[in-house]
Amino acid sequence: MRDLIIFGAGGFGREVHQVYEDIQEDKKSWNFIGFLDEGEALQSQEIHGYPVLGKLDWLQRHSEADVVIAIGSPRIKKNVIEKLKDINHQRFATLIHPRAWVGNRVDIQEGTIVCAGSMISTDIKIGKHVIINKNVTIGHDVVIDDYATIAPSVNLSGGAYIQKGCDLGTNSTVLPALSVGKWSIIGAGAVVTKEVPEQVTAVGVPAKVIKKNG
Repeated sequence: MRDLIIFGAGGFGREVHQVYEDIQEDKKSWNFIGFLDEGEALQSQEIHGYPVLGKLDWLQRHSEADVVIAIGSPRIKKNVIEKLKDINHQRFATLIHPRAWVGNRVDIQEGTIVCAGSMISTDIKIGKHVIINKNVTIGHDVVIDDYATIAPSVNLSGGAYIQKGCDLGTNSTVLPALSVGKWSIIGAGAVVTKEVPEQVTAVGVPAKVIKKNG
């Protein structure tokens, strides 16, 4: 059984640890050994009875461990992955909660986290290091690219395309066959009724662009 590390010891890190525990109850898959985090205040602390073992460079000395990135920000998540690749760490765990409903024709890439209550139907492609949070619904033929974060209770209608690094807020909706451009942010509760360009923030019903993201 492989060792598992969660990078990110904040609130979402604790939620991901719960996902791990629920997976273990269903089928023992990993041996969880602790958390990593860059925050000084968290060093040597315990979370859920497990230690914060150190910072990212801890993996230079423990390259055999699988790691999952429990960070909501797509840009920070991407930066962490790039640093891991710089130290030649390429072992990433994919965590799918046993109470998520995932169809047979769904392609989920490495490092992705799928939380409880999510419904992922059919003919769907989900990239690397994506977060599918609780109670998300994903319709047929949806594509979600690498590093995207999909917050709780988001609804992605059939054929939607969520491009690399998007951040979709809680309870937002993307209507059928629409795309959200790379690194864009959709505010909580927004309804996307037309294409959203790259690197913008859109909020409201219907969603309107309010700023460009640097």
